[in-house]
Amino acid sequence: MAAALTSAFVRPIANAIPANRAGVAFSRAFIASSLWLASPPLKGSRVEPGIRGEWVRAPDVTEGNAVVLYIHGSGYALCSPRTHRGLTTRVSGGTGLPVFACEYRLAPGHRFPSAAEDARAAYDRLLDQGYRRILVAGDSAGGHLAVDLAAQLIRERKDPPSALALFSPLFDVTFSLAAQRERMSPDPMISAAAAARLVGLYTVDADLASTRLRFAFDDIEGFPPTIIQAGGLEMLAADAIELARALRRAGADCELEVVPGQMHVFQALTRFIPEAAPAMERACRFLTGNLPAIVRAA
Repeated sequence: MAAALTSAFVRPIANAIPANRAGVAFSRAFIASSLWLASPPLKGSRVEPGIRGEWVRAPDVTEGNAVVLYIHGSGYALCSPRTHRGLTTRVSGGTGLPVFACEYRLAPGHRFPSAAEDARAAYDRLLDQGYRRILVAGDSAGGHLAVDLAAQLIRERKDPPSALALFSPLFDVTFSLAAQRERMSPDPMISAAAAARLVGLYTVDADLASTRLRFAFDDIEGFPPTIIQAGGLEMLAADAIELARALRRAGADCELEVVPGQMHVFQALTRFIPEAAPAMERACRFLTGNLPAIVRAA
């Protein structure tokens, strides 16, 4: 029912919005109000400002040298840590850990690799603050940024995150995979063409064959354990499947869940989708299950 309503009311609006500054401004306001209604923050959670982001702590969080870095999605152009508090508070509650939600620069004002640089800066800042066990979670474009972050750290021979949880991650920024899947069944939220226009605001001057955008893991060893979740009705299910294949070919431990009947980042729709909370619980168990034993600060 949620997918049918979204298809009837949200998809036509999303497809009609132009990919320009006015369209982005409208989309930001529309998504912010929609997410707040569909997934309010977990009761009892605390939100505190940080440097280019915010700290989120659910009740009974354990303080120590373990943390979750959350990287939000929405096409590199929309949303913020504030819009994603429904997700970040639940990640904190499910893992029992503090969450730092990164606030990266958005398109169209800031293009590739601005967002990726900000995600890396957030990770380095957590290390500087004494966190030695870092988990990373992200949705949609934030999932793409999370994968890029881990890959870049490995290429630089630095310690990557302990584990990743990716919700409906973007894999193919050209949206060719998404368009192929959409020909079988339309995505309830947005068309592949409209999503490509939005992401294009970020990648407009970039080489789309760059390993920072088109992932290839031929030179990667030791990629962190990763869980990928996607909805069976969304076009980015194709991206989730292909990303899982690529990581497994590289030798990574990767769990893939394509949940039938679900939409893009359905974990955020806790008020309307019964499957949202159990999926989040599984993702959080995966993260904490791959958290190493306590590491003493150097």
